[in-house]
Amino acid sequence: MSSGTGGDYWADKALPSVFKHELLKRYLPQFGGMTGTQSRDKRVVYLDGYAGEGRYENGEPASAEIALRVASHHRARHGLTLECFFAESHPKSFDRLHKVVEHYQASGVMAYAHRGEVDGVLSRVVERALREPLFLFLDPCGLVLPQDRLVDVLARQRPQKRPATELLMNFSMMAVWRLGGHVRSPKGNEKSLQRFDDVCGGSWWREYFADASVANSRDGAAEDAIEAVAGEYARRLAQHTDMLVQSVPVSHSPRKRAVYRLVFATRSPYGLWVFGDTVARARAKWWETLEMREEHDDTLFSMTSVTRPDPKEVESRAVPQIAANLEKLLARTRRPVKLVDHTLEIFGTFYGQVTEPVVRQAVRLLHEQGKTPSNGVGVRRTREITLAPGNLTT
Repeated sequence: MSSGTGGDYWADKALPSVFKHELLKRYLPQFGGMTGTQSRDKRVVYLDGYAGEGRYENGEPASAEIALRVASHHRARHGLTLECFFAESHPKSFDRLHKVVEHYQASGVMAYAHRGEVDGVLSRVVERALREPLFLFLDPCGLVLPQDRLVDVLARQRPQKRPATELLMNFSMMAVWRLGGHVRSPKGNEKSLQRFDDVCGGSWWREYFADASVANSRDGAAEDAIEAVAGEYARRLAQHTDMLVQSVPVSHSPRKRAVYRLVFATRSPYGLWVFGDTVARARAKWWETLEMREEHDDTLFSMTSVTRPDPKEVESRAVPQIAANLEKLLARTRRPVKLVDHTLEIFGTFYGQVTEPVVRQAVRLLHEQGKTPSNGVGVRRTREITLAPGNLTT
């Protein structure tokens, strides 16, 4: 647990954690299901590098217990072993985490708690995942591992597509905001700046705050710089690892800037598709939780009722746009295409906004328009649909 998790952090789950944990709870079981067949002994390795206490004081599961529950379910229902590693450096948090882990160990779950920083156990985890799928979840409250260390694992030690390697990590926008103000300040902390240089894989990020008016402002210019740094970080991670990388903003409320971005990296088109679908479902849960909390607080004028997009309205806009994207894809390829191989091109701006059933609606629409003989009927999973060209215009 990095600094910033004191006080009442573990009393209850904050809204950013609602989104993050819903995403993890939904995606991790699917990662196991998609990659378990790549294992020699039906084993998948998982690392939570900043595990905290494992459970909130109100009894709700935090990231560690979410993974342990998934591991227990996979073991009982599918005969699949999710071997879990958890790292936590804060003594009190580790003691509580260890008790949670012991409870699941007693029921047969393969799980280990490491007292210390994640870098102290990372090499062991990678070794345990030799020839096995590996999922890394790195969620510090401060700064994450240096990019060189991540690239070493993802590109040098795990460069292959199979067995799969995937990453979900917290890139702190608040840290960028804070450190951006140090760039041109005479009181700037050079040691902190160098630490963030390591995280970013170089000092390139400082250029976005080189203008003192940007570094010290609290207006749109500073927010643009922060977003640009996050975007460039993801681009460089993709370039250095040859992975598909997407990042999702996470905030406390609709009108507040993102406190962090969840950065996802995969080499699998299936991973990219399922992650986008999972993001859309986790986002819906985030909105529902916000609504419930406002109702509980007896808010006179609900912010949610004003700002939440109507899901049906979003889907009604998405279907014709995705259908148009499919038509363009078929016009470009002029051959049958499997949907999962073209995730970003198909979803376009609606990636992470709508779930995969919306794509099936778009397929039906395109079929009804006579632009493809394919209608998706009989194909269980939308992503497995193969769309054939019809009478297309360029």
